[in-house]
Amino acid sequence: MSSASQEGNPSKIAKAHPTWFAFCRWFMRVFFYQLGGGFRSIGKENIPATGGVIFAPIHLSHTDPPAVACGCTRRLRFMSKAEMFEKKFLGWLITSLGAFRVNRGEGDTESVRTAIELLNLGEAILIFPEGTRGDGKVMQPISRGVGLLAKKTNALIIPVGLIGTKERLGKGSSKLHRSVITVVYGKPFSYAEVCTDTNEKRNRETFAKVLSARIVELCNAHGLMVKSGETGSVQEEASHPG
Repeated sequence: MSSASQEGNPSKIAKAHPTWFAFCRWFMRVFFYQLGGGFRSIGKENIPATGGVIFAPIHLSHTDPPAVACGCTRRLRFMSKAEMFEKKFLGWLITSLGAFRVNRGEGDTESVRTAIELLNLGEAILIFPEGTRGDGKVMQPISRGVGLLAKKTNALIIPVGLIGTKERLGKGSSKLHRSVITVVYGKPFSYAEVCTDTNEKRNRETFAKVLSARIVELCNAHGLMVKSGETGSVQEEASHPG
């Protein structure tokens, strides 16, 4: 299935056969992560077995997407930047694994419609709420798109901490290094659960602060001392290390 055939017909992505995804996940877990320093997954019991779910990890490395998938019990769909599909082999590979493109910095309604349909079909989607890789010291602000999808679909959001991926292949690095990768899945929550204000602007701000705080806490609890990039305090308790 080509990336072009996916656009405008998101249901086709949901029909992808799971066997190929399972094989690639096993291969990456064993030959890339375990042999590259070690791999562990924490909090898999927090992942619902069925239903629409948004996995929302911190973003530190190009190795983040397969790491989240390798520690997970669900088959994931990936929202990937358009440039990734322009590389012939990589474009074919990520498309075959269920990725769909997003044009960053544009009003990309097609990718939003695709994500909404997949979530309503009960799929699990990985979306980096920061939008791009960070420095591992301060999380970047949370994109409004994650809250929009969570609100429109009532999908559960799972915050995800990633420890060791920055050391494996951090931003600006072109060489792989050995490191132990830890993926931590936090407890799921819904938009409605934390956004109870009558003012939708305040709800969006609250959602961003809660999600950022939960991701940061998961990272901090397992050795990556990063700070939230969201300003202000969160009234709702954000301590759910999973």
